[in-house]
Amino acid sequence: MEVTSIDHVNLRIPDDGSDDAVDFYRNRLGFDIEGMERYRSGDQSFFDVRLAPAHVIHLWPTAEFEPPSGDNFNHVALLVDVDVESLKEQLADIGVSIDMELDAPLGATGRAPAVYVTDPFGYQIELKTAAE
Repeated sequence: MEVTSIDHVNLRIPDDGSDDAVDFYRNRLGFDIEGMERYRSGDQSFFDVRLAPAHVIHLWPTAEFEPPSGDNFNHVALLVDVDVESLKEQLADIGVSIDMELDAPLGATGRAPAVYVTDPFGYQIELKTAAE
């Protein structure tokens, strides 16, 4: 088996969480939201956050949502095309608090600075700069 990349990650959110998701992922972080019309019409049970041309996060609103706790979820790591100081400035400008900052956590592309933020549902998002 030869995997070329991750296609999508699927995250459950609260049944009434779609507006909060749009506010965080589109309005604050700047990602496109796709499939909202199909979700709202009932044709599809989820909608997407477009991270890159071939990568999405499926957000699946459900009454069975349980916020992440303990060790049942840690984070989704996203590689960003900006240096860490610019990233921190961008997050401050849009009012997104940084939960944690690491100098060089190991990831698929090597070690590089990263900051961690939390979405409205308790999922931690690692924003990792390019490896140096």
